[in-house]
Order: sequence, then structure tokens, then C-alpha cells
Amino acid sequence: MEPKGKRVLVAMSGGVDSSVAAYLLKKDGYDVVGATLQIWPDDPDETVREDVGCCSLSAVDDARRVAEVLDIPYYVLNFKDIFDTSVIAPFVEEYKKGRTPNPCILCNWRVKFEAMLDKALSMGFDYLATGHYAKVVEKNGVYSLLYDAENKKDQTYALYRLTQHQLSHLLLPVANIEKEKIRSIAKEAGLPVAQKKDSQEICFVKDNDYASFIRDYTKEEPVQGDFVDLEENILGKHKGIIHYTIGQRKGIGLAAESPYYVVRIETDTRRVVLGENKDLFEKSLQADQLHWIQKEPSEYPISLQAKIRYSAKPVPATLDKKENGIAFLTFLEPVRAITPGQSVVFYQDELVLGGGIIRDFE
Repeated sequence: MEPKGKRVLVAMSGGVDSSVAAYLLKKDGYDVVGATLQIWPDDPDETVREDVGCCSLSAVDDARRVAEVLDIPYYVLNFKDIFDTSVIAPFVEEYKKGRTPNPCILCNWRVKFEAMLDKALSMGFDYLATGHYAKVVEKNGVYSLLYDAENKKDQTYALYRLTQHQLSHLLLPVANIEKEKIRSIAKEAGLPVAQKKDSQEICFVKDNDYASFIRDYTKEEPVQGDFVDLEENILGKHKGIIHYTIGQRKGIGLAAESPYYVVRIETDTRRVVLGENKDLFEKSLQADQLHWIQKEPSEYPISLQAKIRYSAKPVPATLDKKENGIAFLTFLEPVRAITPGQSVVFYQDELVLGGGIIRDFE
């Protein structure tokens, strides 16, 4: 398919990947404009961090310096309201329910590839580009998102919510390039972020302290509850369910002969169930809010591979469809720490089929 045009808005995070994406597109003859989203409030000390993250104040400084080197226009777009309603508020509500959300997936889904793409198209751009490591291919007008098992930086897990419309206007210039090569390109191009470290933290949570952020955001103190074992024996008191996630070992604060792990969080009773590492392995899960990049399968069950967290590898599973849009996924072998609120993403070899949000496990 011939390109619709050459005007592209590059989502510049201030990192090396999106900076090289802008560089490569300009080198290929595109009319490139850079933009960073303002997601922090007018008083950044109250919520969103101003020092670290893909849309922080420091990211703006870095992105602007890269744009100057590349000699491209650069803008900061105010998306703080949509970020609050689409990312931060759902993040807080999920933790209050004893679930563990993935705000980066929410941001990609609702902010970057929905709101930002709509903004780009309304401004007359033909494409939105990012520095994500994923491959998009088109055949007979149908777009596919492909997983690269050989690339440790593959980010298809975070992109499974993409639609055909979004894929048709998306450019991912760094898709097939290894990270070290990206840094080499940046250095050769004179980009000031060539050696900048990748951010490992959520942009609006300081020091990964989710509980403090939620307490400050809601102005509510978490309600304490009981730690119990698998036989429902009370082991002690916990600090509030927002402090815990499935598979957690640190921060429990109970002495025992062998380490305790969080194996379940009961929202109704506010109990946190503890067990051993072996108790974290399950063979099946339920998921809802299903999304298919192409068409939903016409028949069930289907064989596929699935991954339940960003850092996992896709593993064999069988997917069946239940009533009310709920999917039932059974793994060939037990997997560790299935976590409600996280996404499960479906693959068939290199093809990304789609995914959903984990409701529960069995």
C-alpha cells in the first residue's frame, strides 16, 4: 500500500528510542514534527512526577534538545486531563479493589494511540510515530502486529489494544533494530540522549511507592485487615490491600520459617491470603475487556500462546469463550502469579491476536 502522505508527528518521550525514531524518519524524507505530552498538573508536586518518566518535565527538556539537533519543529501538547481520567484514576480504583493494573497499557490505549493519534490527524498529519519495539505489516489492507522473540525489547505486550485504524496511521521506525544499535545511531547523529538510561518506573509514582501515591491522590487512609493462610488462620494485620499484589514477598513483615508470598487478595473481606511460592502456580484464568487486532476467532476453543506480564515469554494455552464476553484460558503448564488487573496477551507464533484484562484465576 502506498503511503497516504509524508507528514508525521513523532511522540517524543525524551528517550533514545523515540529520538532515533524521529531521526530515521527525517532521514527517510518524512516531514517530521516532534511532540511531548504534558501529563503533569500545574502543580507537579501534587501528583505526577516532574523528574522522571516518559512525559516528565525533564523529558521535555531532553526532547526539545533532540528536536533542535534534528532541526524539526517541536511542541508540548496538554493532555493532563485525559491522562488523569484515563490512566491515573483507573489505576487508583483498581488498586483499591485489590487488583494490579498496568498504567502503561492504559496510556498507550487511551492516550497515545487514541487521543494523541486523533489530535495528530486533526492537525493534518498522516501518521503518528513512536519509539516502540514492534513490527507492523500490511497485506491486502489488513494490518498485523508481529512479535519478535529474538528482541529482548519487544513491546507488543503493551500494544495489544491497537486497532486497524490506528495501525494504518502508525509508524514504528526502530522495530527491527537492537538496542545497542539504536544507541550507536543516536551517538553518530549527535543526539544528546544517546546514553540516557531507560526509565524503569511509572512516570507518576515516585520510588515505585504506589500506596503513598494512592493515599495522597485520594486523601484517604488505607483500611487495615487480616493476613490469613490458605486454611483461613489469622496470621496478623496488614496495612491495607493497596500495599499488596499477587506474588509479592517483600514488605509483608511477618516472621516465618519459610518466606510468605501474597497468593490472593480478597476485596470484600479485606483479607490478604499468604502462602508459599508453590501456591502461586495456577493453570487457568478468566479475562474480560477482550480486544482483537483483526477479527475475533469464529470458533472456540483455539490453541495459542499467551503471556500474563510484560517480562514473561508467551507459553502454550487454550482459549475458550464464555458468556458475557468472558474468556477462559487454560495453560499447558502452570504459570506463576496470575494477577487480576494485569493484561493477558494472545499470540499465534509471531502474530499478536489481541488480549484482555485478567479477572481471576483458578
